Amino acid sequence: MPRIALVTDSNAQLPPVLAERFGVSIVALTVTIDSQSFREGIDLDADGFFSRFQPGTTVTTSQPSPGEFLRVYADCAAAGATELVSIHIGSAVSGTCNSARLAAAEIDLPVTIVDTGTASFAVACCVWEAGLALERGASAAEAAAIAQAVAATCANVFVVKALDLVRRGGRLGVVGQSDSGPGSSNATGETGVPVLSLVGGVMESIGSVRDFSEAATAMADHIIASGRGLRVGVGVADTKAAPLWLALEERLRTSNNVIDMVRYRIGPSVAAHTGPGTAGACWYPTLPGAGQTQ
Repeated sequence: MPRIALVTDSNAQLPPVLAERFGVSIVALTVTIDSQSFREGIDLDADGFFSRFQPGTTVTTSQPSPGEFLRVYADCAAAGATELVSIHIGSAVSGTCNSARLAAAEIDLPVTIVDTGTASFAVACCVWEAGLALERGASAAEAAAIAQAVAATCANVFVVKALDLVRRGGRLGVVGQSDSGPGSSNATGETGVPVLSLVGGVMESIGSVRDFSEAATAMADHIIASGRGLRVGVGVADTKAAPLWLALEERLRTSNNVIDMVRYRIGPSVAAHTGPGTAGACWYPTLPGAGQTQ
């Protein structure tokens, strides 16, 4: 029987619970902070990124090289993989898929590349369902097709001032110097913080909230209203926004519409574009016949 291994890139923000269950290998994107380069998830995690992020910090990201992909593919082969399904951030926003294709042409191993056309945890959703498919005995082609199908169904909801909301709810404590910057307390004098969703590349507001409890309720209601059989990833950038993380999880856990839920951090390659203070969720409706993660 072929042993099919999964590969993704670090922009997927794939949490350990999924990476370990499905044996996913992760190719790191490069994050450059004020001319110093790091490999996401290897040299730099979310906490390390935010400890370096200050107002005026210059941050850029770049795709892995074909050589980095080739090394990971070779490691998979050495571990016994006979086929690979490599699932990645969309080619419209990153050259990652191109690097993967160049590496695939250099290795004596069948590699199916999936260009998800999406980014961040939506890529992880594709990996999630592909992993479940492989557990059920799917072929590489079937797992790749399932990943592609999931990419078209993923949705999201988030706030970009999560730390403000947690402060207003009295859960953050005394504001220190390290809390300043984008999303910091009441710098704009706003009485409400918008709850947002990115749909077809367009930012839409689904409401305005005053504290983390309202934000959790608004986001949970939006997720639950999207249908049944949902798999959900709940993410925060800063751990100081954990009260919002927990409140959203609690509201989702009581819904019969949610069948699976994981927690993830919004890491450097995503936070480079959103900044500190982001929290939210990404989800998709499970495909027929899929099992549960937990």
